[in-house]
Amino acid sequence: MTAARRIRAWPAVLLAMLAGCAAYHPAPLADGAGALADGAGALDAPVAAVLSADARAIDRPYLAPTAIDLNAPLDANAVAVIAVLENPDLKAMRAKARITEAQAFAAKLLPDPTLNLSYDRLLTGPDTLDNIAGQLVQDIALLRERHVVAAQARAQVDQVRLDLAWAEWQTAGAARLQAVRVTALMRQVALGRATRDSSDRLLAASLRAALRGDLASDAVQVNRLGALDAADKLRNNESALIAASAELARLLGLAPNVRLRLAVEETPLPALDPSHLFDLARAQRSDLAALRAGYAAQEAAVHKAVLDQFPTLTLAVGGNRDSTGNTLVGTAVNFTLPLWNRNRGGIALAEATRASLKADYDARLFQTRSDIAAAVAGIAIAQASIDQLSAQLPALTRYARGAAKAEAQGDLAPATAALAQQTLRDRQAALIAARQAVSEQLIALELLTGAPQSTWTHG
Repeated sequence: MTAARRIRAWPAVLLAMLAGCAAYHPAPLADGAGALADGAGALDAPVAAVLSADARAIDRPYLAPTAIDLNAPLDANAVAVIAVLENPDLKAMRAKARITEAQAFAAKLLPDPTLNLSYDRLLTGPDTLDNIAGQLVQDIALLRERHVVAAQARAQVDQVRLDLAWAEWQTAGAARLQAVRVTALMRQVALGRATRDSSDRLLAASLRAALRGDLASDAVQVNRLGALDAADKLRNNESALIAASAELARLLGLAPNVRLRLAVEETPLPALDPSHLFDLARAQRSDLAALRAGYAAQEAAVHKAVLDQFPTLTLAVGGNRDSTGNTLVGTAVNFTLPLWNRNRGGIALAEATRASLKADYDARLFQTRSDIAAAVAGIAIAQASIDQLSAQLPALTRYARGAAKAEAQGDLAPATAALAQQTLRDRQAALIAARQAVSEQLIALELLTGAPQSTWTHG
């Protein structure tokens, strides 16, 4: 084959190499917004079917597979499952995790060699041949560091996956916390409406008595202020309920108008040992494991920085035929001389970053221990309030019933009977708040330990 024919054959070779390359496919943005409700607040049937199927197949150590039915009361596990599956922030994190996986895949690939070709057409001169040259270049330094780069990429993938697992755990806990608040606020609103109605009736009765001249105006003013205060508290609780319900829907990835029914759950208080819970957190929390994976990635980065102080090598193998007909074959090696730089700046930066990550890990451990101790103390205080209020309620209930009966018989003033009822409702509201505090602190402890309550027992 003549030189001209060989040159003309190169486009065919290049086309054959390009035939195995990836092709571009556009992916336009969608207008949909996920599992949204229709105008009536009901979830679209196909979306609900997919959600229920995904919930039955979910695989998380802290979640139980379940069939989701938004028309039935949702327990804590169902709320957490929906949050993990449908929360838009988690979906975005899962998409970003694939970027790191792609980077780890790229780190395992060998660097491609570079092929340089040249052709010089002879125009004038005594020689009779055109000049043809070719060179194949391979970066040797990348091969030397390939195992370190791959180890760093694997650690980064582990860190991203663990961070995602931690985000899922936190989001599931946040949804459960919000469900507890919604349930408590619904109870508070019910008590607030009863208080408002009672205050309005008492005000109306006092106004009639004042018109007859049987009641002083200052007493009427006291009842009016009581009615206004009851209405204000009810409006505040109703506003808080609307906000909490909207936040719960956001965490679940649902539209604000989706109607949710929540199951009321009362869990027994387990024995709480702060030292044991801290040991459990160190072993179970995925964010701590993610920090350890990040530290391992930085260890690989330090190793790579040390390797980068050595000369970078590029090996080239080439040949050419000059215009006189001489055929030459040779090699070339290019490398940097480590005289002044020697990557000392890169090494110092990598080591300082490693020291910073170690300090971050120690600080996270310290904060975890403090948060667990504070949560255990808060639960103890709230539980003491529950015990005290629970002991008071039976007597207050009997007194309120007796007062209502006496009022109906005309033996007790309406204001006195209303005061007895209001005292009972106040204690009931305080009990609801105390139980809410215990439930929230227990969920907070689960988030702090990285494990559900069922795993807190020793051994």
